[in-house]
Amino acid sequence: MATNTLLQKLDANSLISNITGSPGSYTTVQIADVSNRRQVETFIAGATVAVGDWLQFDTSATGAAKVLTVIQAAANGTGNPLVVGVCLGSAESDGSLTVGSKINVVVAGYVASANVANAVAAAGVALTVEAAGAGQAVAITAADTGPSCGVTLAAPAANKAEVWVFKRF
Repeated sequence: MATNTLLQKLDANSLISNITGSPGSYTTVQIADVSNRRQVETFIAGATVAVGDWLQFDTSATGAAKVLTVIQAAANGTGNPLVVGVCLGSAESDGSLTVGSKINVVVAGYVASANVANAVAAAGVALTVEAAGAGQAVAITAADTGPSCGVTLAAPAANKAEVWVFKRF
């Protein structure tokens, strides 16, 4: 758990040193992740994953590696309780998302494009990884016994949606 969540920045802009301007001056820049209110942790991929996939702990790993290694969240008829978050991208310099690669995972907060079934037709729908394909969230139902892993912030398009990941890690 290397991420520090004690500091919070509440604006959507950041200041960078103005190299071409007068000394000591700054330029305001817009950065997509300045104020996203999310927590990102680095894990090891236990299998090939894709950006936007919902991920779960890899219970086939040995010992404590079970919570260090993640794979695509498996479809589970009652909701997958092992879901830890959404793949944000590679932490490797070559961008790899294959077995053994370090990957960044949003374990709490905003994700701009998560794998969500188009059948979830609105914002505000609680999600679980249940009956869709591996790594894809669907609307939670009354029959699901696993907890919700997040909520949609917009209706999906092309099986991608903005989501809020619930912290369970």
